[in-house]
Amino acid sequence: MTERTITGTGSADVVRRPHRADARRNFDALLVAAREAFAQHGTGASLEDIARRAGVGIGTLYRNFPTRQDLFDAVYVDDVEGLRREAEKVAGLPPWEALVTWLRRFVGYVATKAAISEALNRESAMFRSCRDIMYGAGEPLFARAQEAGDARADISFDDVLRLVGGITGASFVDDEQRERVLGIALDGVRARPAGAV
Repeated sequence: MTERTITGTGSADVVRRPHRADARRNFDALLVAAREAFAQHGTGASLEDIARRAGVGIGTLYRNFPTRQDLFDAVYVDDVEGLRREAEKVAGLPPWEALVTWLRRFVGYVATKAAISEALNRESAMFRSCRDIMYGAGEPLFARAQEAGDARADISFDDVLRLVGGITGASFVDDEQRERVLGIALDGVRARPAGAV
């Protein structure tokens, strides 16, 4: 993708991914650095620290993201786009494997969303569009797993996202425990053969 249009709530309505290769690298490095900084320090993370982590000057950050809100929106949109790309990447896998792989990517999205949730305008066109993209990416994987008899027929995709999102947001002793609990939850999503207990 050479251009990303983000409708935000900040002073600039649109943030575009640059066309020049070096400028794109800076843009992408800023997104990675911002995601890390927001995860560690929340929405109050220092913009100077983000620029330093990305290996660019503060002017480069402001050229790409004129407001802090533009940066929040860009990080959020980038994670949603990552979910869309992951869905395309796993589409050829067996249905259950494709769904589980995508849901593991969804866990990363939930972590980013939690770090910047207070800064997101849930009523904005950008937020609604991102929700549509996310559901458009994951729902077909879930439907395919249901059609194959791999996922329970009595639950919805929204149920699964809320389950996984809730687990991801909980506090755990370590990452291994989080992974075990996620595995238990996914076992609950998996269809059981007729007569199985």
